[in-house]
Amino acid sequence: LDDRNRHAGEDSEALQEHVMSMVGNALGEKLKILLLNIDTDNAARKDCRMISRFCCPLDEALVECILELPTSVDDAASSSSSLANKTGVSFDLAPFGIYPKTTGRTKIGKMLTSPLVSFFSKLALASGLFISLKKLRGKNGHHIVESAFKAFSRALRNLLDGTDINVQCSPEDWTGNMASMWGNESQSYQEGLALERCGLSSRDTKETSIQVSLYLDGGEKGININTGINTLDLFYNHLAKESGMSLNVLCKGDTWVDDHHTSEDVSIAIGKVLNVALGTKAGLNRMWCATAKHGDAIVEVTMDLSNRPCLTSNLSLEQSEYAGDVSVEMLDHALDSLVMNGQMTVHVVEKASGDVLDLVMATAVAFGRALRLCCAVDPRRSGKTASSKGTLSA
Repeated sequence: LDDRNRHAGEDSEALQEHVMSMVGNALGEKLKILLLNIDTDNAARKDCRMISRFCCPLDEALVECILELPTSVDDAASSSSSLANKTGVSFDLAPFGIYPKTTGRTKIGKMLTSPLVSFFSKLALASGLFISLKKLRGKNGHHIVESAFKAFSRALRNLLDGTDINVQCSPEDWTGNMASMWGNESQSYQEGLALERCGLSSRDTKETSIQVSLYLDGGEKGININTGINTLDLFYNHLAKESGMSLNVLCKGDTWVDDHHTSEDVSIAIGKVLNVALGTKAGLNRMWCATAKHGDAIVEVTMDLSNRPCLTSNLSLEQSEYAGDVSVEMLDHALDSLVMNGQMTVHVVEKASGDVLDLVMATAVAFGRALRLCCAVDPRRSGKTASSKGTLSA
């Protein structure tokens, strides 16, 4: 065996269990030091409930991580608060994929999947955290494990930062650390403006004539969308407003035939200019989740500017043929065209149902909110790409 796999012999289950338990305990002890230094009395954290949630989107997996921290890690055992009494781990990732169908994978490479419970249990016990890991979607065992660790790391980062993906409002209404880290007065926002990110497109075919300009400028140049389809205009108005972009779209399409070419081509064009505006994506936050409510519908969008385009959605759109003046199948196709050409991984999760138009508009708002934070510059990255590969172009 390669020395890096020295604990992966034929009879390695007990050894891997032991090693992963020790690693989880050691990491938890170090995390406890960080968690003890969180200033829970800081005025900027008053809106933070010491609960952090994050979902990590991969093309074949979506895992949710929730972290809960008692007010005092040392006093957790004696405290009567609900958070303090909620310790340990809730682990719901199995089966790891669908091959074989009933059990999933038992190991990823040389790593057995069964000791992962011990790793996170020991980490939770040593750190004083409650850790919940839940597979929301997942067909690929490798990606389920990867999504779990990335969701945990992002949830932990947000817990330390005192920021919350569950804020269901626009940036002008952000308070506390959300405002100071990501708001319009933040270093992140100012560095984003300094990049002068934009994308322009002019495209003429026998079916459509489209001009698009997109600026990641906080919306300074405004939003003006005229596609000839009112519902599509409204969808992209919501998305642009919530994402903080200026977006101008003019389309003259063959709508006397139907809505297909206009819906598709406009979405392709917007996705492409967005991808141009984002450039290499180096230094960006890259990943975020956001929720929005429209009418009775509640939708969560989890996004990664991954350069590995994939859209996964469970929206119950099949209830109607039309949403306003556009066919529902073309709204679904338009969203897919936007994601594919924007080179992003997106999971859309319907939290509460409503009529089709409400579901679509809730998706637009949540999509825009997630996009705003994904596009945001994270000054701590110093211009480096948020990827274990070191690049998103390979």
